[in-house]
Amino acid sequence: MRTHVGEVLALFREHGELSRTEVIDLSGLSRSTVNQRLGALHDAGLITEIGGGESTGGRPSSRFALNRSRAVILTADIGATGFVAAVCDLAGEPLRHTSRAVNVWEGPHPVLSLVDEAFDELLDGEEVWGIGVGVPGPVEFAAGRVVNPPIMTGWDRFDIAGWFAPRGAPVVVENDANSRAVAEARVRRHDNLISLKVGTGIGSGLVFNNSIIRGGEGAAGDIGHTRAAIADSADGLPCRCGNTGCVEAYASGWALIRDLELDGREVVDVAGVVALVRQADLGAVRLVRQAGRILGDAVADLVSILNPETIVISGQLAECGEVLLSGVRERVYQRSQPLATRNLVIGVSDLGEVAGVTGLALITVDRILATAAIDDLLERVDGAAAEPGLSRA
Repeated sequence: MRTHVGEVLALFREHGELSRTEVIDLSGLSRSTVNQRLGALHDAGLITEIGGGESTGGRPSSRFALNRSRAVILTADIGATGFVAAVCDLAGEPLRHTSRAVNVWEGPHPVLSLVDEAFDELLDGEEVWGIGVGVPGPVEFAAGRVVNPPIMTGWDRFDIAGWFAPRGAPVVVENDANSRAVAEARVRRHDNLISLKVGTGIGSGLVFNNSIIRGGEGAAGDIGHTRAAIADSADGLPCRCGNTGCVEAYASGWALIRDLELDGREVVDVAGVVALVRQADLGAVRLVRQAGRILGDAVADLVSILNPETIVISGQLAECGEVLLSGVRERVYQRSQPLATRNLVIGVSDLGEVAGVTGLALITVDRILATAAIDDLLERVDGAAAEPGLSRA
């Protein structure tokens, strides 16, 4: 009976409220089969009856929707100098969240211990169905581990998924830029999107045809460690990854802090860079605008090759607004194909600090509610109390 249950559930995740008739039309299944599927989903508490629809002469038809409060997803978006942890519903909406300062280079044990503490503080007795963790480094997605991360000292191949396994829920480990890209694509309802995270480091996530482009090993889109165009005219600056001439060595938060300190400014973090820009400090404005041009050079070829609808920028340096964006736009429009930029929108994210945890929740829900995984989930929740009164007629 459960064959294709996940496909029926996916209709509610995509379309929202649906009647039986609409499910039949969208799925192509028979009425009796749809009734069986709806019954199984309702018994598991995954859909809820929300009242009558329009009547065509008889009794009003029932309508159903995803029961987004059936369980929760724990998510943690870990950056170089801090993380945001959240409890999210099954639609990816953060219900409660908190942020903490950390130094990711201190290693996985102290950082993940703080994440665990934050999860415990945020939970309010809800049933946890999944855990999503975002990290600022290349991720071997299937294994749930980071591989050779440039700024994550001590994290190489650390079993992040295994750390959270005692919580008894599936664990998804994802690159932080990918999770932000998913949030931006779903919330904005834009397909074909490039998301740039520009903070202490630089990351890029690609969502095309409603899917993350990870590549064969999970390294797709990592423009921060491609060669900067500016490096071709001089000896390349050293990057924290061990190479020279990387985009990150010129346009990241840590590179800007370095350059501002060399120019006599006292800047200890990326927030200090943003503060100087907001104060119209000429040196800071010049450097951030130049960083935007370097980012624009780096992403211009991606625009020509992939033809995105949108480039959205998040992270602390995105708070520099038009100072950064003007440089990105200048180089993208100069260097990319005219047809690829004709309707291209380049802007700053408006999701704030919950962008990463929202995307992680959506990616985690995609996994646990996938057609191939739904049988296992329903086995786990069989016998759970369901809302009474669902008629299968």
